[in-house]
Amino acid sequence: MAARLLRIEGRVQGVGYRDWMLEEATRLGLHGWVRNRADGSVQALVAGEEGAVQALLIAARRGPVLARVDRIEEALAEEPAEPGFRRLSTR
Repeated sequence: MAARLLRIEGRVQGVGYRDWMLEEATRLGLHGWVRNRADGSVQALVAGEEGAVQALLIAARRGPVLARVDRIEEALAEEPAEPGFRRLSTR
């Protein structure tokens, strides 16, 4: 399994980005979480089969219709302790 911690910058809050990512990650069978950050970015931990993680990373650069993704920082991460993908509160 592969796990990545993402920080997505741009117009990604108030445009349905978290709900969109929740749907995409669930569709791809990924585990982890997504949340807004106080600085206006979105942070996500995604884990699963490498192909599915890469598919989400490609899709995340586009995002939902109203989003504008300027940059994604990506780092290797530990797999989440809990199965499934969920939306967390703002950090």
